Amino acid sequence: MLRSPDELRDLVEGYLVELALSSDLGGLEEALRYPLESGGKRVRPVLSLAVCEAAGAVAEHCLPAAAAVELVHTFSLVHDDLPALDDDDERRGRPSAHVAFGEATALLAGDALLAEAFRLALSYPSPMVGRELAEATLAMIGGQYRDVTGDTGDLAGLHRLKTGALFSASVGVALWVAEVPEAGQPAWRAFGGELGLLFQLVDDLLDGDGYAAAHGVEDARRAADEAAARAQERLRALDADTAMLAEIVSGLAARTA
Repeated sequence: MLRSPDELRDLVEGYLVELALSSDLGGLEEALRYPLESGGKRVRPVLSLAVCEAAGAVAEHCLPAAAAVELVHTFSLVHDDLPALDDDDERRGRPSAHVAFGEATALLAGDALLAEAFRLALSYPSPMVGRELAEATLAMIGGQYRDVTGDTGDLAGLHRLKTGALFSASVGVALWVAEVPEAGQPAWRAFGGELGLLFQLVDDLLDGDGYAAAHGVEDARRAADEAAARAQERLRALDADTAMLAEIVSGLAARTA
């Protein structure tokens, strides 16, 4: 029986709490756990686990890969908050890592989160999980570079890199763990692309920037609804029980925070 998104989130939370970090980090471990423990919906790792179950595998087998995706996401937030980038002093209702621990420690903590992510991704016999995550991380960094340098003319392309790549990887790592043949992956990956777009469009609506600022709230809402509809259509085309994935799509389309 497939588990609900809330049940999968609990699975992720439990895994992250028990996650053993490198003993070489010493006192830096506190700064790594701080952003990991600051909440968040865990959308990306939950998506990985849901895809894994829908593809016929055991969600627990995907936990290292799902956690790796979340660690990459967390690394990006720690670095994005730094004064050199977005200069945000608060994250999820409490001081950002660089405010709590200082800029140098936050920078190192972000680096370590990224390294820990790849340690997890490379724990599988196949290198494909690590390769999937590496490609997504590079795309995400490329999107962030476009953003900080003002290269925002192609918003769709920027969002595909900065946000969409890690959503696609959330699906991709699960497919490799579930041993879905490469020839059978395109339909799943098309779903992941639509979901990443949906997440970014709703984010822009909530923040009043990005697509919503450039094209207006009405157009942004319509684009989000269309992305959600396409994502659901992609799911219906899959020969799998995608009920929980459909629930995730509905939840993202309706989110208000």
